[in-house]
This record gives sequence, C-alpha cells and structure tokens, in this order.
Amino acid sequence: MFLEPILSAPRPQGRVRQAGAHLRALLPGLALCLAVTGAAMLLEAVEVRAFGGAWLESLVLAILIGTTLRTLWAPAPRWETGIAFGAKTVLELAIVLLGASLSLTTLLDAGPGLLLGIAGVVAAAIASSYAIGRALGLRHRMAILVACGNSICGNAAIAATAPVIGAKGEDVAAAIAFTAVLGVLVVLLLPLLVPLLGLSPMQYGVLAGLTVYAVPQVLAATAPVAALSVQVGTLVKLVRVLMLGPVVLALSLGRPGGGRSPAAGRVAFRHLVPWFILAFLALSGLRSAGLIPEAAVPPLATAANALTVVSMAALGLGVDVRIVARAGLRVTLAVVASLLALGGISLGLIHGLGIL
Repeated sequence: MFLEPILSAPRPQGRVRQAGAHLRALLPGLALCLAVTGAAMLLEAVEVRAFGGAWLESLVLAILIGTTLRTLWAPAPRWETGIAFGAKTVLELAIVLLGASLSLTTLLDAGPGLLLGIAGVVAAAIASSYAIGRALGLRHRMAILVACGNSICGNAAIAATAPVIGAKGEDVAAAIAFTAVLGVLVVLLLPLLVPLLGLSPMQYGVLAGLTVYAVPQVLAATAPVAALSVQVGTLVKLVRVLMLGPVVLALSLGRPGGGRSPAAGRVAFRHLVPWFILAFLALSGLRSAGLIPEAAVPPLATAANALTVVSMAALGLGVDVRIVARAGLRVTLAVVASLLALGGISLGLIHGLGIL
C-alpha cells in the first residue's frame, strides 16, 4: 500500500517518451512555418538587392506567403500542431523578448490622457460597432462578437466573449474568419495612411495600436514605418488588450443571473491578463529601470524579430480567405464598417490629445 504512489508515479522514461512524441508532432508544422519564414527572408533580400530597399518586410511577406499557401492547400491534421505552436507559443515568446527592447517611458511620456483615451476608444468602438451590426440585421450575439473582436484584440476577444454570451459555433467561426482575413489586409494597407494623412511615427504607432487586431500584426504594420512606431504601437496595443478583462466581466454581469455562470467565470479569469503580457511588462520595466545591459538589447531584439516572422508565417498558414465569402454580405459590411469607425475614433483621439 505504501509503495502504490511510488509505483504509480510517472517514470522518467515515460516522461521522455511523451516529450519525444510531442516534439515529433510539432516538427511537420513547425518546419513548414520555418520554410515560409526562410522564403520571406529570401524575398526581402532579393528586394534589397534589386531595389536598394525592401518594399515589403519579411514580416508581411511571411503572412502573404502563408495565406496564399493555406488558401491553395488545406494542411492535413499532422501539420496543425506545429502551425498552432508557431502561431501561439512562438508568438508569445517573441512578445516577451520584445519587452527587453522597449521602455515604458515611451508610453508614459504621452501622458495619462492617452491611457484614459485608449479605454474610451475601446468603449466607443464597442458601442458603435454593435450599433452598426444591429442596424445591418445581425443577431444580438453576432453583433457583440464583431464589436468585441474589432474593438479589443480579434480572436482572443471573440474566444473570451463567446461562452459568456452563449454564442453559436457558426457565429464564432465567421467572426474569427473575418478577424484573420481583415487583420492581414489592415497590416498591408494601414502604412499607406502615413503619407496620405501626414502621420508622424508617434501618431502612426498610436493609430496602429488602437486599430490592428493582434499584437504580432501591430509589429508587422509598424515595422516598415519607424522603430518608434513599433514601440508605441506595441505598448498601446497591450494596454488595449488589458481592456478585455473589464469588458468580459461587464458582459458576464449583464447576463441573467448576474454572471454566475461557471463557464463565464472560467473564461473571465483565464483570459483577463495573459502570462506573456505580464512577462512583457516585467522585461519592459527592467529595461526602463536600466537593469538590462545595453549589450544584451540588440541580440534580444534580433531574436524577437526572428520569432515574430515565424509566428507571422504560422498566422498566414491559418488564414483561408475563401471562408469570408461564405459568411454573408451583412457580416462583411458590419465588420468593415466597424473597422472604419474604429479608425475614425482613433484618429479623433490622436488629434484631440494633440499627439505629435
């Protein structure tokens, strides 16, 4: 009897075999992500050699190549584990490492008005997006999914909101599909606003942080413009992501029964503050305090950039643009109109605060 816990405990050999099996499951999809990454970096090098500069950065090229490949070819299940690992875990590691090269003083220099403004933009965007969706005939739950996905952080907001409001599976799938496809389009088109609107790197960073769906997409949208845009955009985006907690909590409390649903409680606490955001803020705080040696910053930044390109490849490999065609005209109009409204609200904040 006393030996039972010892005999039933996992043996080291068993753990090694499990780790080996997990690694083998990751290899096909992760190798595909690395191949797409290599192709993107090669194309960027060709651009530099041919034109003296890169019109499309490897971050953007990785998304385009991955999306094209995914649209033309549906990966078998054995590829999916590695692709998912690239889109999630590799991305999270890239974001954490990015914190070592960013200083929180960049955001604080903009003043408390920007922090309050971010919360105001999220609230106004959710309200306007929901109103647009309902005006176009979307069901209540679908309109909420579109509003939260557009206004906060895309897929993560949709995933956190869906069980709280009892959304149907097909609504969740349609909302996530639009987030994926439109996220890529925003990354490609948003930098064009810099010359059209005469935006400074600081202004563009704030705009990207307030409008782009996901953190890695913010990196891809700001990298071609300026390093300051990358820093400001990432920090603004992370503050925007932190708004997910209050929004999910408010939706949960607004349900019949005061949000006492077990599923709602689990979602709220699991998605409020992801671990990688806390790690990012911790490293950024150490950087701001001068506790990270200057010599360590360039290699950490290089590693973060390389991991980000890999995650962009994985992100692209998860986007099938044909899904959007099956979602319907009303959903398409609602998502696009909501995104335009978010852009207008964000520009209003930038000019209202006098950000230069």
